Amino acid sequence: MKDTETNEAISIVMAGHVDHGKSTVIGRLLADINALPKGKLEEIRARCRRQAKPFEYAFLLDALKDEQAQGITIDAARCFFRTAKRRYILIDAPGHIEFLKNMITGASRAEAALLVIDAREGIQENSKRHGYMMSMLGLRQLAVVVNKMDLVKYDRGVFEDIRKEYGDFLERIGVQPLAFIPVSGMGGANIAERAPETPWYDGPTVQEQIDSFEHREFPSSLPFRLPIQDIYRFTEHNDDRRIVAGTIETGTIAGGDAVTFLPSGKKSRIKSIEYFNGPVKQTAAAGEAPGFTLDTQVYIKPGEWMVKDGEPTMHTGTRFRVNMFWMGHASMIKGRIYKLKLGAVRSPVKLIEVLTVLDATELTTVANKEQVDRHDVAEVILETPKPIAFDTIDASEYTGRLVIVDDYEIAGAGIVLSEVATQESSLEEHIRAREIAWKNSSIAAHQRIKAYGHGAKFVVFSSLDTAVGERFARALERDLFDKHFKAYYLGMENVARGLDADLQIPGELRDDHIRRLGELARILTDSGQIFITSISNVDDYDLKMLELLNSPNEILTIHVGENRFDNFQPTLQLDAESDTAAGIEAVCDLLRAKNVILDYQI
Repeated sequence: MKDTETNEAISIVMAGHVDHGKSTVIGRLLADINALPKGKLEEIRARCRRQAKPFEYAFLLDALKDEQAQGITIDAARCFFRTAKRRYILIDAPGHIEFLKNMITGASRAEAALLVIDAREGIQENSKRHGYMMSMLGLRQLAVVVNKMDLVKYDRGVFEDIRKEYGDFLERIGVQPLAFIPVSGMGGANIAERAPETPWYDGPTVQEQIDSFEHREFPSSLPFRLPIQDIYRFTEHNDDRRIVAGTIETGTIAGGDAVTFLPSGKKSRIKSIEYFNGPVKQTAAAGEAPGFTLDTQVYIKPGEWMVKDGEPTMHTGTRFRVNMFWMGHASMIKGRIYKLKLGAVRSPVKLIEVLTVLDATELTTVANKEQVDRHDVAEVILETPKPIAFDTIDASEYTGRLVIVDDYEIAGAGIVLSEVATQESSLEEHIRAREIAWKNSSIAAHQRIKAYGHGAKFVVFSSLDTAVGERFARALERDLFDKHFKAYYLGMENVARGLDADLQIPGELRDDHIRRLGELARILTDSGQIFITSISNVDDYDLKMLELLNSPNEILTIHVGENRFDNFQPTLQLDAESDTAAGIEAVCDLLRAKNVILDYQI
């Protein structure tokens, strides 16, 4: 046996409707190929005798007492074994409808699948749901195990009917099964040995089928894709390296290659490829998790993608068409904020439109739905507040999949079908509708200016360091207040909820907090006040969002420290080390130039 064969491991998911015998088939397979720990089978048999219940091979996998008592497997349990050919990771995915989410979690780690159907009960609702999910997850190596053939007296007609009906269903969803295998999990027929009870069957046994599954190679031939998980900076011993880290999803990269970061569009070139406690390498490929140093230092954030110049690039945008399976207890509704996970991207996302809803069991279309209900398969349009980078599923099954989280639980899994061009974002639609419905005060703006002695303005201090921006913002408030102007400072933490002790706002909530701040600015500036705030680590889109939300009133942005914006130009740039009084005087000069405060009143 070659070393490569000895060390090769392949992951297989076992799916199927509840009580169709997945765990029994797995347990019998492990027993028949002598893959169980010594004494395990005898231990389970003895336990069954003590508890006065019949022995079942499923008990070999049902490790939890509660699972055995309920008679169903409620979590994706993994077991490890080997045949003469190689090692395996077998994932027992639960078939009960309540645990479909766990099935998807198990299936997403698999390279091949065995889908079990009870010969006596036939094809059930979850049989089709699971087949559809295998299709969406890109599992192309699928074999169907028709179990409990002993209960139908190994009737070939029963087997052929299931093969015809389920084969037609799989063909309609684009899945070509490698085999249909008639078995008896309890009797061991066609599990590891060919059964004399099925002389009409000349296909593989379950063991032969899993040994014939091909190990999925890492997709090195596809365009290079690296989701940025973090950027590390080393400072000891005069080490000034910034290392971009992540796991390569597809493609290859080499030192000297030109790269682009998406969606920011920033460019650089690979200087070195490094590994923790390992040598510097000249190349890296899919499946590896190296660190990269760059010739030109660029400011990027976790969640961006690194792609190689000269190869097909990714889409960037805020709207995309998705085929999605919804598992959340609550329906997915328009306008509600959810969390999107795509590669290293973690972003708020909302449902914009429901295009069609598919009945996964009958493959019929349900029209005119305004929400996505539990267990619906729907084609929808989703929107993020900021552009993200993504591949469509036809370009890459590895980088075209996403997950939706609702209330800290996986609620949806889907594939990206296409980018959706839009003339107006949902935020712009909201602002347009808000302004149409806005009820103006009976006091005109010029009357407030005359009474207050100054105009209204929204002044935003941005910086990389929270304390630095806040220092200047509070100093401006004090200076204007001492001059009898109506000025008010409000920090981001005052509009945020659920903060940690160090007042760090969770990333998925940040856009919501910025939106609240912008809506408040629209009200305070309309009332004639000078509204001041400070925000740290903002990007172009954060400030553009505040500009939109405060419209039609103007915003002034004062950036303190190093400017890392991609395209946004602050109204005024200050040095973080500059004297506070001098900085405030520069801001006041800007307010004079903008006719917010008047010379004769200072």
